[in-house]
Amino acid sequence: MTAPVPSNPYDAVVVGGGPAGLQAALTLGRMHRRTLLLDSGEYRNAPAEHLHNFVTRDGTPPAEFRAAARAELAAYATVTVRETAASAVVQDGAGFRVELGAGGAHGPETLAARAMVLATGMRDTLPAIPGLEPLFGTVAAVCPYCHGHELSGKHVAVLGSGPHVARVAFLLERIASRLTVLTDGAGLEPGIRAQLDGAEVAVRPEPVKELSRSATGATVSFAEGPDEEVGGVFVAAGFAQRAPFAEQLGLRMLASGAAEIDAMGRTSVPGVFAAGDMAHTAALPMPMASVLTAASSGLVAAAALDGDLLASDHPN
Repeated sequence: MTAPVPSNPYDAVVVGGGPAGLQAALTLGRMHRRTLLLDSGEYRNAPAEHLHNFVTRDGTPPAEFRAAARAELAAYATVTVRETAASAVVQDGAGFRVELGAGGAHGPETLAARAMVLATGMRDTLPAIPGLEPLFGTVAAVCPYCHGHELSGKHVAVLGSGPHVARVAFLLERIASRLTVLTDGAGLEPGIRAQLDGAEVAVRPEPVKELSRSATGATVSFAEGPDEEVGGVFVAAGFAQRAPFAEQLGLRMLASGAAEIDAMGRTSVPGVFAAGDMAHTAALPMPMASVLTAASSGLVAAAALDGDLLASDHPN
């Protein structure tokens, strides 16, 4: 049986407790909006030991960043944080119904909201290479801007065969002492191979059998040929929506798999805003997956939400 919907809806329910959701809740709290932040405890950067490329927070452990943000939110009386996951978000008249499957000690629960901020993020999908997943977030990474500097002066591998591999390698050529592209049995386009050869980037075409942690970073074992000792590995991971709410609400999606938003974080469904790497504008080829840009998008989406509620409460 569905729990009754409260008659006093929140101004906003923010789904997601990463940097985008935390910043959205802070912005709404500062404007005295009655706000609920739902935090499932799952974070895309959970495997990472430190976050980087965020001024004043470079090198901060992600858990420490979240704890500091939670402490700041506690100062705002209109913001409530609950460590639980939403199970469904449904349009309900001019607002929304948010269903909590567990609902804490009281069983299933249904909440009402005038507007939503979805900040549930993406889930990385890695190549099916034994040993890669345990290294992901430490020795293995996806973003040179986030994790490249820490491999200064080391032998770095780039795993993949698509058009991105040359770009990633060239982003790292000023950082790494040596670069090797691992195509894992796939071929490279002739133009890409020529670029790599011209830059004296080594290419190992053999299928990768396994990655394992080593004293210097990782050992790459191949189906044939000698092992490679590397300080780190950059991999082209795929990604998909971490939560089902974009699909449940029928949001317009982009080819990247992210929800489409306008410059202010509005989705195709009025009253639903999206922030962080689960969404981006059509002008961008992909989400900007960094802590700083996620937090920035949370602020923008929350400010737009506040403005839309203001326009609704005080129409011309």
